[in-house]
Amino acid sequence: MKQLIITSDDFGLSRGVNRAVEQGWDNGLLTGASIMPGAAAFGEAVKIARRNPGLQIGLHLTLVQGHAVLPPNAIPSIVDASGNFTDNAVMAGIRYFFDRGLYCQLKREIEAQIKKVLDAGIPLTHIDGHLNIHLHPTVFRILVELMPRYGITTFRLARERLSHNLRFDRERKLGKALEKLIFSFLTDHALPELDRIGVQYASEVKGVLNSGRMTEEYILNIIDGLQDGLTEIYFHPGMLPDVEISRRMPDYRHQEELAAIMSPLVRQRLQELHIQVRNYRGEVKC
Repeated sequence: MKQLIITSDDFGLSRGVNRAVEQGWDNGLLTGASIMPGAAAFGEAVKIARRNPGLQIGLHLTLVQGHAVLPPNAIPSIVDASGNFTDNAVMAGIRYFFDRGLYCQLKREIEAQIKKVLDAGIPLTHIDGHLNIHLHPTVFRILVELMPRYGITTFRLARERLSHNLRFDRERKLGKALEKLIFSFLTDHALPELDRIGVQYASEVKGVLNSGRMTEEYILNIIDGLQDGLTEIYFHPGMLPDVEISRRMPDYRHQEELAAIMSPLVRQRLQELHIQVRNYRGEVKC
């Protein structure tokens, strides 16, 4: 049987994202959203989650290009004086790996992000990360310890077939090949530990190689070739105008991605292919 999870990243980043998440849940195929605890619109996202208890919430762990939960004096080596992480994801990854002195600060912040969501009364079932930072070896080591402690039972891998993607989108071939190489390595590193602690994962994740461009046309193309088992497709929906998402992701097709989530054609094609849409808890949407 083919099963599909449809999630939104960046929940809580801005009002435009939050409105898109609620519309995608109410009127579309969205089954879950990954929340950013340090983002400006987190409080509004919590209200949306509370009034839509069927919408499954995960943690969109943020350790780059975002705001921390803890005050700067608690984690001074990983944020600036305003509590912001660096926007340079490559430099952050290098520092987090080689500077062992950052480990305790990273652990404090990661645990604080988990606890902030739980303290708001929102159950967390899965973890992913902004720019897939959750797969970073240092960060992943911390999550292996924290996930069982806080009852988090599912984790997003970044395993996607390059050949399937390039069949329908030939842009960024070199960049995609490099991403495939890096994320395959990180996934292979993570799998044995996830199996050891009993944390589940989808067999493939769509959105890694076409992030920000998950349009209706692209989704209609790729769903014919979904593999047996569980697949996750993640989106970055948004409603414009929205200064925050336009500033951070000017090239992303936020409104087109929301349209894909709400597309009657996508829903009809999934039904024709007998692909079940569900969340990580196993609750079926259609």
